[in-house]
Amino acid sequence: MKILILANNDVGLYKFRKELIQELLCPGSIVNGRSGEGAEVYIALPNGEFVKPLVQTGCHFIDTPIDRRGMNPIKDIHLFRQYQKIIKEIQPDKVITYTIKPNIYGGIACRLKKTPYYVNITGLGTAFQKNGFLQIMVTKMYRIALKKAQKIFFENSENRDVLEEKKIVKPNRSILLNGAGVNLSDYPFTKYPKEEPLLHFLFIGRVMREKGIEELLQAMERLCAEQYPVYLDVVGPCEEDYVSIMKQKEQEGWLTYHGYQKDVKPFIEACHCFVLPSWHEGMANTNLESAAMGRPVITSDIPGCREAVVEHRSGLLCQAGNGDSLYRTMRQFVELPYEEKINMGAEGRKHMELVFDKKRVVEKTIENLSSDSFIC
Repeated sequence: MKILILANNDVGLYKFRKELIQELLCPGSIVNGRSGEGAEVYIALPNGEFVKPLVQTGCHFIDTPIDRRGMNPIKDIHLFRQYQKIIKEIQPDKVITYTIKPNIYGGIACRLKKTPYYVNITGLGTAFQKNGFLQIMVTKMYRIALKKAQKIFFENSENRDVLEEKKIVKPNRSILLNGAGVNLSDYPFTKYPKEEPLLHFLFIGRVMREKGIEELLQAMERLCAEQYPVYLDVVGPCEEDYVSIMKQKEQEGWLTYHGYQKDVKPFIEACHCFVLPSWHEGMANTNLESAAMGRPVITSDIPGCREAVVEHRSGLLCQAGNGDSLYRTMRQFVELPYEEKINMGAEGRKHMELVFDKKRVVEKTIENLSSDSFIC
């Protein structure tokens, strides 16, 4: 059994899918027909620091550069042709795709080669946020790419409903997962920090407008101006021009920008509350990881974020793109009694154990990778 995985970066594939890959490689897995031999797993994605551990796990790596956020037709045509070449050379039995460009160009390449493929919708992105040419174009491309997919995996029900309503996917091939799940061993429950003079909020993610960074900075400025004892730690790469803004806020004394960090667990453990005011998500893994470690979560009341929170029990929800809503929600959390903050963290861990355990997500994925006859 040969399985080809198409993805747009190594970080996400390793951090969120390594357990699935390990199961695919495992001898006797049902996806291999209980043959006693593990699958040969090929990964096609841009090179990065997490490629090495994936190769050490047993994967074969194919360096496949992708312009993740650009809309350059020449580069995209080149990517499509690369996928065609890879599929022709490897002759995989199954192809698994993640994120929009691998889903579209990989899906079309598989369809033309009549290779069984499984698509993961990890979020709909900005294309579906506003009506216009971009949404029309992406809708048409998705309709072509997903037409012959064996199964389409979704991380939240609203994303599934959008694509079903637009008749891009058929309900009998839609599979709803609880995101990528969270590895409860990798993100263990940790004791809540002591009550300190400063309450530490934490943001982990790409520093960009669509993650709500501007609303977060505005909310912090208001809290500090009103002399609430709060501090913000920001972890993640700046994908837009926020470096100078981060430096300015550091000089004001209420923020530390830590940049990209390979291991975020020490930052989660040290914080009192995790905050992600994102505009759109498939399923925000940082919400799941923080809740698993016993930290209250403040996040947007949108698909892909709200699922991680039992509101008023394990965290609080705010309106996406609304700095005033985020400010009020953060202030509400600051004013909670310390014991209630501790209880919120404990409830978050329970919610992760009940709903988002990665073992169950992997099992459901494997079952659906194993149960199909080819759709021609």
